[in-house]
Amino acid sequence: MNWELFGVALATGAANWVFRALPILTHSSRETADGPFQRFLSATGPAAIATLFVASVLPALSPDLDKLLPTAIGTLAVLGIWRLRTSVVLATLGGAFVHGLTVWLMA
Repeated sequence: MNWELFGVALATGAANWVFRALPILTHSSRETADGPFQRFLSATGPAAIATLFVASVLPALSPDLDKLLPTAIGTLAVLGIWRLRTSVVLATLGGAFVHGLTVWLMA
């Protein structure tokens, strides 16, 4: 097992949990819709997605196209599903499924 990759995955998971738990733990429903804290919380969703994307792409970056192909196809699936349904959940699950299917088919 590559401990550096495990550390990156653990840090990414922890950051993702904090981004999702912060609004619940701070009871942000009492905030005004235009306050700076509310704007910060509304930006955490895209920030979490960007963080997960970067953390998943960095280990796969190599000049070998066979290693980059599942990531590229999974990313295209996320963008395509998002364009059709505008659902972060469906796009994320669909992209993960297509990525995994691509890895399985290439094995």
